[in-house]
Amino acid sequence: MINSDILFDKDIVLGVNVVELRLLRYFLAVAREENITRAAKALHIAQPSLSKQLMELEREFGKQLFIRGKRKITLTEEGILLYKRADEIISLCEKTKREISRDTNLIGGEISIGGGFSVTIARAVSNITAKYPNVKFQLMNGDAEKIDEYLEHGTVDFGILIEPVDITKYEHIPLGDSAIWGFLMRKDCPLAKKEAICPKDIENIPLIVPQRIGLQRQLSDWAGVEPQKLNIAATFDILFNSPALLIKNGTGYAFALNNLIDTTESKTLCFRPLDPPIKINYGLVWKRYPVFTRAAEKFVEEVKRCQSRGNT
Repeated sequence: MINSDILFDKDIVLGVNVVELRLLRYFLAVAREENITRAAKALHIAQPSLSKQLMELEREFGKQLFIRGKRKITLTEEGILLYKRADEIISLCEKTKREISRDTNLIGGEISIGGGFSVTIARAVSNITAKYPNVKFQLMNGDAEKIDEYLEHGTVDFGILIEPVDITKYEHIPLGDSAIWGFLMRKDCPLAKKEAICPKDIENIPLIVPQRIGLQRQLSDWAGVEPQKLNIAATFDILFNSPALLIKNGTGYAFALNNLIDTTESKTLCFRPLDPPIKINYGLVWKRYPVFTRAAEKFVEEVKRCQSRGNT
């Protein structure tokens, strides 16, 4: 008889056929606490029992998952991979349990969306929560690669991606939301006097650019130079870190999207678009042939309504 808590997933088990979800939960607790004693206390089990379970998990995988120090436990490379996958799996299982146990007579449950900022999505989320108080939203950040991974594993129901999207993998709704690339800079710098920034303007000036190689390539293509010829002083995560402090302290000029940067209230910073311009459009995507909850169906309908109103 197969335990209902047994996990089958050839992509994450490194050659092992089955791993119990209970062991994954124990593994995550130890990885987060970085200490077996604290993890055992949080899990309300005896420390020797937890240690035994961890050794059993390592035997199952045939890999060392932890580096056991005197005061701290850290993860090996295999442990880091398992942490990433285990966190996704546990989240997906908990999400599934909530969806199955919900009252079918009510429109409720959780809708998860991964991606960046969208006015249309914000409006649709607001409208749905007003109409259906039992619907909750989980918003997750990430770049295109991460959102694609989330969608593939079912960690999120929907993603917000830059168009064009891969229609062989996804259904999608064009949101009508757009953004333009430009540079964030100090108001007292020479380029701030210009209405737009041309390729020759960025020659030899220190640049603060997104970490993603694809975005750096987009900038270099626009400038007509090889990426290595850009004078990159610093990089940043476009969704999680603002380059504003670096700019204020004179580090350089930041390549950024206007919808992620608000300088209307800033006394020191300003945004200047590119010339020629680079414009992007956003779309809402989900995996093809979905099995939607009623809440997800209502959300798609609301997004379409908001998108239609935005285009009229």
